[in-house]
Amino acid sequence: MNSPMLKVLIALLLLALSFQAYGQFEEWCIADEQTPDEELQRAMDWACENGGADCRMIKVNQPCYLPNTLKNHASYVFNSYYQRFKHKGGSCYFNSAAITTDLDPSHGSCKYELLP
Repeated sequence: MNSPMLKVLIALLLLALSFQAYGQFEEWCIADEQTPDEELQRAMDWACENGGADCRMIKVNQPCYLPNTLKNHASYVFNSYYQRFKHKGGSCYFNSAAITTDLDPSHGSCKYELLP
């Protein structure tokens, strides 16, 4: 391969890698819609009571209380746990009750955490 072509390929590779570094790793953890409510509730209870998730924002009169559904509350809690502990070995598993997404689940005044 000639030298100018190699330089162009290297430049494109570096550009692609730098672009991925800014957007590829934005990842949130949300409740899996296929998970039964009982399983979501168990996982959410664990995350709030023992797991270290911040569950204050899903309380009545807080920004993430509405919509008042188990799926929305579990999504907020799962993400809180995941963002706090993903670099310390924590995962978005919750006994198969959660999945990761690259789409920001924030809505209205409810802003989901996204930690580096």
